Amino acid sequence: MHYSTSNRYPGIDLSRAKSIYSIISGLNDDYIKDKIIENLTELFEKLPNSPPSIEALRLYVTTPFLAEFEKLASQDTANIHSLLYAYAQSINKLKKEAAGRILDYWFAATGVDFFKKLIKSYKNIVMNILKSKDEVVSENELIKRQNFLKSSMIFLDKLNRINLEFREIVPYDSFHIPDLIEKIDVKKDYFEWLRRKTLRHSYQVFKLIDIGNDSSVLFCDFPFVFDGRAKSLLLQTDAEIQMQFALNEAVHQNLSSIFSTTIDPVNPILALFVRRDHIVQDTLNQLSKQKRDDLKKPLKVMFIGEDAYDAGGVKKEFFMLLIREILDLKYGMFTYYDETHTIWFNDQTLEGEEMYKLIGELCGLAIYNSIIIDLPFPLALYKKLLKDKPTLQDLHTISPSVAKGLEQLLKYDGDDFESVFDLNFEISRQRYDQVINVELIPDGSKVPVTKQNVKQYVNEYVDYIFNKSVQKPFEAFSNGFHRVCGSKVLELFHPSELMSMVIGNQNYDFVELEKNTEYKGDYNAEHPVIKMFWKVFHEMSLEQKKKFLLYLTGSDRIPILGMKRVKLFIQSTKGGDSYYPVAHTCFNLLDLPMYTNEDILRERLMVALEHNQGFTIV
Repeated sequence: MHYSTSNRYPGIDLSRAKSIYSIISGLNDDYIKDKIIENLTELFEKLPNSPPSIEALRLYVTTPFLAEFEKLASQDTANIHSLLYAYAQSINKLKKEAAGRILDYWFAATGVDFFKKLIKSYKNIVMNILKSKDEVVSENELIKRQNFLKSSMIFLDKLNRINLEFREIVPYDSFHIPDLIEKIDVKKDYFEWLRRKTLRHSYQVFKLIDIGNDSSVLFCDFPFVFDGRAKSLLLQTDAEIQMQFALNEAVHQNLSSIFSTTIDPVNPILALFVRRDHIVQDTLNQLSKQKRDDLKKPLKVMFIGEDAYDAGGVKKEFFMLLIREILDLKYGMFTYYDETHTIWFNDQTLEGEEMYKLIGELCGLAIYNSIIIDLPFPLALYKKLLKDKPTLQDLHTISPSVAKGLEQLLKYDGDDFESVFDLNFEISRQRYDQVINVELIPDGSKVPVTKQNVKQYVNEYVDYIFNKSVQKPFEAFSNGFHRVCGSKVLELFHPSELMSMVIGNQNYDFVELEKNTEYKGDYNAEHPVIKMFWKVFHEMSLEQKKKFLLYLTGSDRIPILGMKRVKLFIQSTKGGDSYYPVAHTCFNLLDLPMYTNEDILRERLMVALEHNQGFTIV
């Protein structure tokens, strides 16, 4: 049953261990099974924080293979079993630098199914305890459940940290508890989390108070269990807090200005007045004059010379026009990658840092004002914003051909490495009309890449692309972004979730889209033209449906909360078969003529989609 054991591998024949535990679980004698579980429980309760032998550590790996382990985790709170509590508690108290660290490696090496089983078991425990929170129980039982909940969350936190360190053994959203938002008050949890962090900071800095070790669980301490709905609510809550603070400050200053000529009144909203043909410069000029708190006020946009009231549509149009203008090649701020249709900071740009700061502020403003913007950055941007390092895998998202070339270097096992590749620690870059070599390390042009140092070469290459070469423009972008979104709520986000908050995602549900659509004029859900329209729509390919979303909403992506947050409007128009549909993009409004048959409707709609240039604003 045992193989060679190390601090990286438990030395267990896992298939044989599973077979043995399967035999135990299949026994018809409940007394024997109960006795085994009872003894395991007692053993975990007595194990010290530095187990005396390898065999003791192996128990942490083998015990979850017992079928009863998962069954016990699925029971309701009335039957919370001490084995699960003892198992988690015992692991939680292991010394992190010794046995605890070895177990990290062993868990990572044991496989995906094992990892999923542990996650599922303790997520079940958490939900079962939360489902019973309104039950009337004794004080001792309440304390027992609270302790079990905390132990389960701490254990899940350990699994999450292992998962992140070992590059996602399972997808990060495997830890999400979708129904959590129905079982806890997310806003209240966030308020209390902020309060405790503030108090801890006060104690550390000023030695004022010590809040002690509160045994209650705050789920914001374990943000990996929050799904998109919960994260969106947290961000919305934080935005409301920030906006309310900014509004209160404005009201206070305005009241003070009544009684003092030295205090100027201020606008309680962030109002931007822009000209369409000078939208970049007007926006840059006005945002540069705003204080940090001003950027957190509710945003209103007015186009000079136009009477439209900003009920949301004007604001959306403003972002669309502004982003499209800034990404224009004439500014030379970004490098466009044809392979992946993504952009990255141009390391040869002549544009000032103010423009990069502006785009960062726009990203922050879009998040705070619930606007999806079409900004085709890779995930690496959001990693960097959250202080996470981009890797070779991120290079695939902008230039797969370069990434594959570097992977081939890492995989090459021949002894003729240097003669085959003939590389030094430098990189060739296009600078205007000539190619130059940039050293990746000091005197890199004189340091050959060998089998022994190729990993360092790849790491330096990736670091240069994502960090060193674009340090100044990224820092300007980051400063702008954090001027708006500089609160602690960002600590709760995974890079993919932050990315979805900015540009949306592609989790389409077109049946939900139809349910959410509202109708105007002569149309209703049962109108023959509307029935024809949805029949044609649902027969489209996925790419055609994405083109329709882009045509009507300005983006082919949807909010992090899903299709239920996308509301379309379809209104009837006069005319007939010779007219084409018209999209009022900033209002998600489609003018749909009353076509006489399905074929004409399909042909007119397809022509409208094919002639859409990416933004259709009427």
